[in-house]
Amino acid sequence: MTNHISLAQGREYLAIPGPSVMPDAVLQAMHRPSPNIYDGALIEMMPDLTRDLKRVARTEHNVAIYIANGHGTWEAALSNVIAPGEVVLAPASGRFTYGWAEMAEGIGAKPQLIDFGTSSPWHFDLIAEALRADEAHDIKAVLAVHVDTSTSVRNDIPALRALLDDLSHPALLMADCIASLGCDRFEMDAWGVDVMVTACQKGLMTPAGVGFVFFNEKAAAKRVTMPRVSQYWDWVPRAQPDLFYQYFDGTAPTHHLYGLRAALDLIHAEGLEHVWARHERLATAIWTACETWAEGGALHLNVADRAHRSHAVTALRLSDGQGTPLRHFTETQLGLTLGIGLGMEDWDGCFRLGHMGHVNAQMVMAMLGGVETALAALNIPRGKGALEAAAATLAA
Repeated sequence: MTNHISLAQGREYLAIPGPSVMPDAVLQAMHRPSPNIYDGALIEMMPDLTRDLKRVARTEHNVAIYIANGHGTWEAALSNVIAPGEVVLAPASGRFTYGWAEMAEGIGAKPQLIDFGTSSPWHFDLIAEALRADEAHDIKAVLAVHVDTSTSVRNDIPALRALLDDLSHPALLMADCIASLGCDRFEMDAWGVDVMVTACQKGLMTPAGVGFVFFNEKAAAKRVTMPRVSQYWDWVPRAQPDLFYQYFDGTAPTHHLYGLRAALDLIHAEGLEHVWARHERLATAIWTACETWAEGGALHLNVADRAHRSHAVTALRLSDGQGTPLRHFTETQLGLTLGIGLGMEDWDGCFRLGHMGHVNAQMVMAMLGGVETALAALNIPRGKGALEAAAATLAA
């Protein structure tokens, strides 16, 4: 007998911030032969599917579906409203704003970045300064990442809308909700968002491969003025198709649509308000545990203020580059996969906890128990009573 055994056998737990845990109902819905793409049930389900997608986004306007990841929806959204040479403002709280700005540069736009670091939300005085300086209204859009998956910073979209309105600036407000939709509260129409992009593999609980662009009439009017939009990225036929194939500019992502249908059924059966409240309660339990561990001096939450933390992902820092060893231990010894320190200056010192989509209280407690075990195994200093504190939060 030996004490050096792995305890990772059994069902693995993928606790990264997307792709998220897939519900059995979604996987079962996808487990079927290919359907007819010219007639029948698949075609008939599309009006209700798009309606229920818009319910999650809280919009009465338009949605276009793409066989693409989140990066694809970045390009799709930009291609419909931003012409070569036009300026976009990109206030950055992490890696993903930079990614969207790079995508804008790739189509010939001119991104104007404001970097707020990797632990801070937007500072509105600096954004206001940039908008006031734009007297000619050269800035055609603001690329606003609601939740940056790399840093777990959650930004204030309604406040940004209010700023644009107060300054009478006509720029489109474009929101990236890839990490937040179906996790953190988001209301497209009430918040005055003109374009929103997201993808299926996080809060929408469907295997990666399908993305969505939601847009209102202001954005649709800008699309009309565009000198050129490629046939594939053009959102007009996708949002207002005359024929079924126009939803996708070709063959439909058939099995993803069945999985998405099941995921939307789960969301609306639970109720979107309850989905948001569940994510908030689970996130609060996680923060409580992490704040307790932080009393030991080695672990720090990346975002200090709870008001600016995502309810879908929590980014953490460990001293002495211990983030990578901790992740290696939980994966190889416990069967628990945590997120890498993506986009952080201290890659090895950082890791992320994903708590989005199909998660519940016992799953969160198991994840926290895995982290506690790794901290103990690696002799990382930590405050005591973290699991008890998290349990008390969930029991309240």
